[in-house]
Amino acid sequence: MSEDVVKLAVADDHPLFRTALIQAASKLLPTSEIIEADCYDSLIQVIQQHPDIELIFLDLNMPGNEGFTGLTSIKNAYQDIQVVMVSANEDPSVISKAIDLGASGYIPKSASLDQIAAAIEEVLDGETWLPVGIDLTNIEPTPAKALADKLHKLTPAQYRVLQMIADGLLNKQIAYEMNIQEPTVKNHVSAILQKLQVNNRTQASMLFQNLKQMTAN
Repeated sequence: MSEDVVKLAVADDHPLFRTALIQAASKLLPTSEIIEADCYDSLIQVIQQHPDIELIFLDLNMPGNEGFTGLTSIKNAYQDIQVVMVSANEDPSVISKAIDLGASGYIPKSASLDQIAAAIEEVLDGETWLPVGIDLTNIEPTPAKALADKLHKLTPAQYRVLQMIADGLLNKQIAYEMNIQEPTVKNHVSAILQKLQVNNRTQASMLFQNLKQMTAN
């Protein structure tokens, strides 16, 4: 693992676990720069202000992060940032979906400081870290990987349009929110439908809404 300064973001609304993540990272990487966020919106601000962030710890259930929408949004817009999900949910199927959707690791909130440090080291070395005893080879295939491949084809602007379609916004409203022309929105929508291999906005919306439901057991 590189000895260069590593910039990390810890996004969790639970102060105690946020502190544990920071302690583990500071012990392993004493020269690291660690930035905290207690909700998803503040995390996005942190990423925009610090484009050189290499690693994010993202709480699966923090305010503003609905299901796996936060993970896929970050991976779409910032492909070079590694994201490790953290959660009290230790269901293997949920862990499998997180990895399929682009997470570089999954840390349960029952993890010790040594386990967290091991996770950080493995992820920064390019490996995928999973909790001890979790074997994803026995998990039945989920639609998550196929969905991740489709979402990966979207540009960041198209992904944002998809989010707003799922929120029920009309093309005129999307154009206003993004400060673009309505014909441009229509072009984005057409590209989204083609890349997601769906026939209409309703199907595209349902596909995105599935990301919010994938954390259910």
